[in-house]
Amino acid sequence: MKHFLFFLSCIAFIFPCKAQPGNQLVLGKKDSIQSKILGTKRLFYVHLPTSNSAAGAAKKRYPVAYVFDAEAQFASTVSTIQFLSTHYNSVCPEMIVVGILPENRRKELTPTHADIIPPYWDSVSTKASGGGEQFIAFIEKELIPYIDSHYPTQPYKMLIGHSLGGLMVMQTLVHHTALFNAYIYIDPSMWWDNQALLKETKRALEKRHFAGTALYLGFANTVDDDILLNNIHADTTFDTKHLRSILTLQSYLEKNKQNGLNYTGKYYENDSHMSVPLIAVYDALHFLFNFYPIKINVKEENNPDPTYLVNKIKSHYAYASKQMGYKVFPAEELLNWNGHNALNKKQYEKAKRLFDYYLAIYPEIAAANACMGDYYQAINETKNALAYFEKSLAIQENAAIRKKVEKMQGK
Repeated sequence: MKHFLFFLSCIAFIFPCKAQPGNQLVLGKKDSIQSKILGTKRLFYVHLPTSNSAAGAAKKRYPVAYVFDAEAQFASTVSTIQFLSTHYNSVCPEMIVVGILPENRRKELTPTHADIIPPYWDSVSTKASGGGEQFIAFIEKELIPYIDSHYPTQPYKMLIGHSLGGLMVMQTLVHHTALFNAYIYIDPSMWWDNQALLKETKRALEKRHFAGTALYLGFANTVDDDILLNNIHADTTFDTKHLRSILTLQSYLEKNKQNGLNYTGKYYENDSHMSVPLIAVYDALHFLFNFYPIKINVKEENNPDPTYLVNKIKSHYAYASKQMGYKVFPAEELLNWNGHNALNKKQYEKAKRLFDYYLAIYPEIAAANACMGDYYQAINETKNALAYFEKSLAIQENAAIRKKVEKMQGK
C-alpha cells in the first residue's frame, strides 16, 4: 500500500483549509483575479503576517512564499512560517504566503503531455495533461504582479510544491530560474512522462549556472519495507519508479556543485508521501535562511563595551540584507528586550545606544518611544522621559505608560 499513497495526491485534495467565521482566528483570506492567460477567474489564499495588522505596529513589507496545492498545503505552510518567524523565533523572516488553487492539477501541474502512464494513469486521466508552462505564465505575468501591487511585498520570493506540485517547482527552476530566489520541492513526481523533466534537469545542472538560487529537496519513503534503499535501482517495477527517479535527481544535484546552486536534500525514512510536506518545509526554512537568525551568547550580552552589542546587531542585519536583496531590520522584540536587559543592569550607555537604534528604525512606533522614556526615567531626566512617554501615548494609548506619566506628574 505504501507505494500507492503518493498517487492519492494526484487525484484529490485531502485537507481543505476553510475560513473561520466570527471572531475566531484565521490563517488567511481568499482573493481572486480574472486571468486572461487561463481564461478563467482564479481563486487563491493569502496570509499576511500578524505584525502587519497589530495595533501600533510598524508598516512593513515582506518576502513572499508561493505554495502549490493550497487546499492541502496552505494551512501547514502558514503555521510553520509563522511559528519560525515570531515570538522570539528568527529562523526565517515573516512572510506573506500565497496559496495557489489549481482547477485541474493534472493539467496545470504537469509540464508535458503524456498519453498513458500505466498502471495508474490511462489515456482519459492524462488527456488534459501538459498545461504547466501556461500555468507558470499565469503565475509570472498575472499572479505575481497582482500580489506585488495589492500587498506589502519585498522582492524575495520562494516557490513550494509537493508531488506534481514538486514537479512544477523543478520545471520552474530549470526553465524560469530567475522567477524565484528559492525553491522547495517535496517528493516530486519526477517519473512523469518517462522522466522527461528529469532528463532536462540533468542537462541543465551540467551546463548552466544557478548562483544566487537556493533549492531544498525533501523526499519520503514510498516503497515497501522489504526494498532496501541501496538496492532500489535494481528494481525496475513502476512501484519504485517514484523514489528511483528522485534518487537519480538527487545524484545529479550532488554531482554538479560547479553550477553554484545552493542545494541540500534529505530523505525522510519514517514519513510517507502525504506526511512529508510538514517536516520538509520546516527543515527547508532552516536551510534556506541559515544566515538569518542572530545568535547572541551570554558573554556577548554582558560585554561592557556599550557599542559592542548594537554594532553586532547592525552588522548581522547588514549581512542578512545582502542575502535577501533588500534592507532587513531587526525585530522590535530584539532591541526592546536587549535594551531593557542593559537598563536593568544599569548599563545605561549600552541601553541608550540600543534604544536609539530602535527609535531610528521605528520612529513612529509607540513601544520605541516608550523605551526611550524608560531610559530617561532610569537616569532621572524626567522632562525627557515625559516627552517620550507622551509621544508614545499619542501614537497608541497604553494603560501602564499612562500610569507612569500620571505618577511622574504627581497626579
